[in-house]
Amino acid sequence: MSKSVLDGKRMLAVDDEPDILAILEQEIKDACTECTFDNAISYEEAVKFLNSNDYDLIVLDIMGVRGFDLLEMAVKKNLKVAMLTAHALTPEALKRSHDMGARAYLPKDKLGEIVPFLEDVLTQSFESGWERLMDRLNIYFKAAFKSIDWEKEIGFDWLKKTGRPY
Repeated sequence: MSKSVLDGKRMLAVDDEPDILAILEQEIKDACTECTFDNAISYEEAVKFLNSNDYDLIVLDIMGVRGFDLLEMAVKKNLKVAMLTAHALTPEALKRSHDMGARAYLPKDKLGEIVPFLEDVLTQSFESGWERLMDRLNIYFKAAFKSIDWEKEIGFDWLKKTGRPY
């Protein structure tokens, strides 16, 4: 197995569901045994971690832990953030995540495939990372959002941003 860019990195995951944190940690540690992984199950615990540690990557749930508040805080510290959600899986939450500076927006039912997405967060620029995310998840998002034109409906027009239709 080739070495993951996540090896040697320090990560923080925040979710109010301990089983999701356990799965996330297992997926990441299976791919990169040489990483440091902290987790928090509340907004308050996450704030303490953010104020006392440096992180290469943050994974935030949106619901239950004030994910957008934590995103704002992390982006102000120039940290790379991936949003992870099930209940807030909406076009509006995706657009808000992008506009606030998140590097990815991932559905929880893609946890088994999360490592390549997180590797992109660390290795791609902001826009090229989103472009790769949209390449990989466009069909998924169209089905989940029940609209072929969801991007245009909320003003998240990738054709205008990148010259590429999704």
